[in-house]
Amino acid sequence: MKILSQMWSLLGLLTVLQNILPTQLLAWLHSFTDSLQDFLSPYAYFEIPEFNGYCGVDANDLYRHVNLYLNSAAASSCRRLTLSRSKSSNRISFSVAANHTIHDSFRGHRLSWTHNVDTAQDSVEEKRSFTLKIPKRHRPALLSPYLDHVTARAEEFERVSRERRLFTNNGHGSYESGWSSVPFHHPSTFETLALEPELKNQLVDDLTSFSDGKDFYRKTGRAWKRGYLLHGPPGSGKSSLIAAIANFLCYDVYDLELSKVSDNSELRALLIQTTNRSIIVIEDIDCSIDLTGDRLRKIKRSSSVMKKPRCAGEAGNDENGRVTLSGLLNFTDGLWSCCGEERVIIFTTNHREAVDPALLRCGRMDVHVHLGTCGMHAFKALVKNYMGVESHALFEVVESCMRSGGGLTPAQIGEILLRNWRDADVAIKAVVSAMQVKILGGDLDVMYEEAAKTPERVVEGRFCGSLENWSPNKRKEKGNGNWESKVKFLVRLKSLTKSESGRRGV
Repeated sequence: MKILSQMWSLLGLLTVLQNILPTQLLAWLHSFTDSLQDFLSPYAYFEIPEFNGYCGVDANDLYRHVNLYLNSAAASSCRRLTLSRSKSSNRISFSVAANHTIHDSFRGHRLSWTHNVDTAQDSVEEKRSFTLKIPKRHRPALLSPYLDHVTARAEEFERVSRERRLFTNNGHGSYESGWSSVPFHHPSTFETLALEPELKNQLVDDLTSFSDGKDFYRKTGRAWKRGYLLHGPPGSGKSSLIAAIANFLCYDVYDLELSKVSDNSELRALLIQTTNRSIIVIEDIDCSIDLTGDRLRKIKRSSSVMKKPRCAGEAGNDENGRVTLSGLLNFTDGLWSCCGEERVIIFTTNHREAVDPALLRCGRMDVHVHLGTCGMHAFKALVKNYMGVESHALFEVVESCMRSGGGLTPAQIGEILLRNWRDADVAIKAVVSAMQVKILGGDLDVMYEEAAKTPERVVEGRFCGSLENWSPNKRKEKGNGNWESKVKFLVRLKSLTKSESGRRGV
């Protein structure tokens, strides 16, 4: 009781002194006590406000990074959290509740973060900040590396957790809003993609090396970008591969339609508006604009310019108001290609030979990926995705068809499997029918639909009708030797199919 009475007396004395002493002296006393406390404390404290400056207009990126870091890495040790979900994120996020502390460790040292929230008197606005407490004697060795660690983890968490967008240019690239977007929720991944394992592993390793290559690209003095050329027949999976790359890297996708771009200036404006960590796609590059024709016309014009002088203002008029080859090259690896970081540029084409060689040289398209018909591993991946079947008696028959030139694209196989997804036997027999049609050089677009409707004819050795129904003119065009080899293959295929059916008790 005596101690309590002494404490009450001391508090009363402090209250009297606070009313008597001048304000300047009280401020000095408070400053002195704070300095004394900081001197005697074994910890150093750093405050990170939500906004920079006195007016609180400029947002502090470090505050946002700390909030994301605590959300991703260390919030499990806090007893009270605030849960939320924003429109730009696909998951529930949590943050440290007001005026609570969370502990963290770095390089064997214990650190703590305190989330300070103060409400001004007679106001609904809140003043928020984080206070970092670290051991004072280890401050020089801990502070800078730890904040770099916090920033790196926060950026990675933001990249993975935020909602990805699919952008397309709206024809107003010279303005601020040159792109319009929708949420990007494509389900394609490298796990479900119909690719041969060797090619899939090469792509995954290359993308991983690119995303982790920030220091390497800066050391070598190269722009942090990667160019891919995807070429192959229609339906070979080029768009699905782009979606899988976007899902693997967690990047936004910018689908650039060159026919909507008026000139090179608008193309540069659109490039400036794209964000870091994004994929810029130009599909069917050989059909978008006549770049090869531009080059040929320039060569012809340069050969005749000495013979016929041009009037003032006439030169280059044919290039005004349109995208040229030089503008596109500057977009891929010129000065304007380095106005952002961690970008992937993808061109697609059905006919690689139709693409101008200037777009294909080293340094512009770093990786050329040929996508063709399905191999056996890709076919098994499709059957597993659509049917949930990992092995089947007719897989050997399918492999024989592939070796004999009956390979189909993933889109063609996928359409047959989707039509018959309730019955794996019917679906795989339908695929074999379509492969037989291709081996004989039939019209696959028509024939494989009929084969999918009547797959039981495969077991009988007939497909879409008997051999006698095929046009004899086509047989002569193919040549007797080629035709006889195909007939022998079909006889062997018939015996294989019957033996497999008998083995399974059909």
